[in-house]
Amino acid sequence: MQIILLEKVVNVGNLGDIVKVKDGYARNFLIPTGLARRATEANKAEFEARRVELEKSAAAKFAQAQAQGEKLAGLNVKVTQKAGVDGRLFGSVTNHDIAEELNKQGYGVVKSQVRMPNGPIKHVGESSVNVALHTDVVVEVSVTVYGETA
Repeated sequence: MQIILLEKVVNVGNLGDIVKVKDGYARNFLIPTGLARRATEANKAEFEARRVELEKSAAAKFAQAQAQGEKLAGLNVKVTQKAGVDGRLFGSVTNHDIAEELNKQGYGVVKSQVRMPNGPIKHVGESSVNVALHTDVVVEVSVTVYGETA
């Protein structure tokens, strides 16, 4: 299916690109979330009329993400979980826990923005995770997990 992208989409294209994607991806994700429109003549004309407005909106989102990224860069998040004597956690620290802790500190982060390259943290100590605030703004945040004895 041919679509017009209304925002930058990772591994698909940039704003305004007319790309061909699988029908299900377009119908079930891109179009309902407002990231794309079908590439009909009417939609192409409407997009060209709104192009400046969409580019300005995208630039504003990018600037906001960069500003938030500068605040988050080098931040250390402290999380306390129950742990055994050997330093292994009962359970794990997930992206939900990290996003919740960042929200307590005043950063508006959604759990889907927290990327954990090595999976959930299962040991006491320091780890690093990535926070993807925008498709082009990814910040590394260190997470220190403290063990709480039962």
